[in-house]
Amino acid sequence: MQNGGEDFVCLFIEPYCDVFWLKPGDEFTVVPDDDVSDPQFTVVAVKNRLVVWIFEGGDPAKVIVDYTVIDSNGTELPEGYQWPAGRSPY
Repeated sequence: MQNGGEDFVCLFIEPYCDVFWLKPGDEFTVVPDDDVSDPQFTVVAVKNRLVVWIFEGGDPAKVIVDYTVIDSNGTELPEGYQWPAGRSPY
């Protein structure tokens, strides 16, 4: 995901609503664990927010909960990364 806008974008990873914030120009990659076969992503975009679900083989009963988010330098990012002061993801 890349933030091509001029404001923060909130990245939600479901089903646990893990949150990462992209500043303008940031690029993050969501990487499922190695043991996941055929991961497929569902992404819903709304104003300043991206909601991502990862499913094994596209099966909605097989939600992937183990993943890593990395930045464009390959650095693993912690949940809540770059949370702007006073901002709510909702």
